[in-house]
Amino acid sequence: MNIKHLKALIKKESLQIMRDPSSLLIVIVLPFLLLFLMGYAVSLDAKNIPIGIVSKSDSTYARTLTESFRGSKYFIVSESKNKEIFMNMLQANKIKAVLDIDDKFGKDDSYKIQILMDSTEPNLAGFMQKYITSIIFIWAKQNGIVTASDIKIESRYWFNPSVSSVHFLIPGSIVIVMTMIGTLLTSLVVAREWERGTMEAMMATPTSMLEIIMGKIIPYFCIAMASLLLCVLIACFWYNVPFRGSLLILFLMGAIYLFPALVSGLLISTITKNQFIAAQVSLVISFLPAYLLSGFLFEIENMPGWLQVLTHIVPARYFVNSIQTIFLAGNIYEIFLTSVLWIIAIGIILFLLVFIKSKKGLE
Repeated sequence: MNIKHLKALIKKESLQIMRDPSSLLIVIVLPFLLLFLMGYAVSLDAKNIPIGIVSKSDSTYARTLTESFRGSKYFIVSESKNKEIFMNMLQANKIKAVLDIDDKFGKDDSYKIQILMDSTEPNLAGFMQKYITSIIFIWAKQNGIVTASDIKIESRYWFNPSVSSVHFLIPGSIVIVMTMIGTLLTSLVVAREWERGTMEAMMATPTSMLEIIMGKIIPYFCIAMASLLLCVLIACFWYNVPFRGSLLILFLMGAIYLFPALVSGLLISTITKNQFIAAQVSLVISFLPAYLLSGFLFEIENMPGWLQVLTHIVPARYFVNSIQTIFLAGNIYEIFLTSVLWIIAIGIILFLLVFIKSKKGLE
C-alpha cells in the first residue's frame, strides 16, 4: 500500500465530505434528533395510567387506600359508586383498570378488592399489576393490617436503580447513530460517485483497489468516532445516564463496530451504484436489523428460535449488549471479548466481499 496515495485519497474524501451539506446534516443533526426522540418521545415507563376506583365502603381504610392510589405518580384516579360506568370506560379504552373495593372492606378483618385490568397491552398490564399490588401491600403495612411475618417485600434494582427506560434506550440509540453514519452515509456518498462518474476517474489513477477502499473508510471512521463522542456527552450530561465503565473500552468497542458498519456501506454502494437503491438497501439490511434484532428495544430471548439464530449475524446485537454493559454495569470483559470476536468475524467477511466485488474496472 502506497502511503502517499492513501493520504491523497483521504484528503480528497475529507474535502468532499466538508463540501457536501447532506453528509454534514446526517453527521451533526442525526445524533441530536435520534437521541432527542429516544430520550423524550419514546418511553417504556408506565406513568399516569388512568384507572377507576369503585369504593362501596365508607370506612377509613377504604378512604386511605384510595388516597394512596391518588398519591402515586403511576395512576390518574377517578372515583365512582357505580361500577357499570367504569366497566363501559374500560371497554372504550378510556381507563386501563378498575378497582372494586368491597362494601365490607375494613370490617371484621375483611379486605376484599377486585382488580379488573385491560390486558390488550401485556407489558402495561404487567406494570399495572406490580404497581397496584405494591401500593396495596405498602398501604396494608402502614395501617398495621399485616405484620412483618405475614408479608415481606424487598425490591432491589441492580444497574438501573431508577428503573428508567431512558438509561438503556439512550446507549442503544448510540448504536443506531453509529450504524446510520457508518452504513447509510458511506453507501450514499460512494454511490453518488458512481452516478457522477468520478469513480471512473479514480479507477484511472495508479492507486490500488485496497488504497481506494481504505481512502473511503478512514474519513467516515473519524466522523463516526466524533459522533460517538458527541453522543456520549449528550447521554451523560443531558440525560444523566450513569457511566460505570471505561471510556477507553467504549471507544475501542466503537472503533471495532465501525469496521463491519463502514464496510457494509461500501459493499452496498459497490453493488447498487445508485443513491436511491443504496439508501433503501441500507435501511433494510443495516438500520432495521439494528433497530429490531439487536436487543435494543425487544428482548432477543422473547423472539422465535429461528429469529434468535438470525440475530447472530447482526453486528449491532453485540455492540448494543456491550455499550449498555459499559454504561450501566461497568467493565465486564467476558461480554466484551465475545462481542469483539463476533464483530471482527462479520467485518472480515464483509471486507472480503467488498474486495472481491470492487475490481478495478468499470464492469
